[in-house]
Amino acid sequence: MEDYKVHSITFIPFSFDVVSGVLWSLPIEGITEEDNGLKAYSKVSSEISTEDINAVLNSLVKQNLIESFEVAESTQKQQNWNEFWESRLNIIHITDRFTIKPTSKEYIPSGDEIVITIDPKMSFGTGEHETTKLCVSAVENFVKQGDTVLDLGSGTGILAIAASKLGAERVYAVDNDEWCLENGRENVSLNNADQKIEVRLGEIDTLDVDDIDVIIANINKNVLLTLGEQTAQKIKKAGILIISGFYENNLDELTEYFSKFGFKPVERNTLNNWSSMVLQKV
Repeated sequence: MEDYKVHSITFIPFSFDVVSGVLWSLPIEGITEEDNGLKAYSKVSSEISTEDINAVLNSLVKQNLIESFEVAESTQKQQNWNEFWESRLNIIHITDRFTIKPTSKEYIPSGDEIVITIDPKMSFGTGEHETTKLCVSAVENFVKQGDTVLDLGSGTGILAIAASKLGAERVYAVDNDEWCLENGRENVSLNNADQKIEVRLGEIDTLDVDDIDVIIANINKNVLLTLGEQTAQKIKKAGILIISGFYENNLDELTEYFSKFGFKPVERNTLNNWSSMVLQKV
């Protein structure tokens, strides 16, 4: 269980979406919006440095997207993180049907609204990022009653829980981070989904399950470009692969890559330059 590096960044003019968007191209674990900037969190063991942050922000200056910036680095002790993160959590209406709420807030759903309760702790994934919203929307459209689903890189378990609430019979939430194992199990229990969702520590090649109906992978582009063969082996014919974690300009590259393993694109969606794609195994 590691401490976290915190890069506190101020910039002029204040363009949170622009700056946070380029930062997500780095191995960032989480970003919080501050009054005059943002804070980017990464594990102490990660390779990200202040120089890396400076490089991506200088690219924004060259494009005249921001005028100037300042970066300061500090460390956040892991034992203080839970209270810190909880104070910044909000109720999020992630789609017309799904709402995500933290355990610290009360919320009464209306109509056929589905509420997912989470306590993210050290696992990042609260539903605020565009890629999570895109994936939840795709899960809502493509997961069917009785499906077997794999949520790869499951984090807090939001996507796995969403699939179970839509009628998936069996869901495997797999992540290679021990925090995600612990926190994912807690969130599954909070949503009374223990009978449907199995949270595991590992990678796709450690999962002893085949003929999966739907695989969800909200992971960065570089990782996605290594998963073609493995996803093709695990998914059943006509199965659905939902991917996100990349920019709109990466869509063609990912389409071409997954086509080599028998996947054809079914749907593409973009939100604030972040994209998702739904593919089907033929």
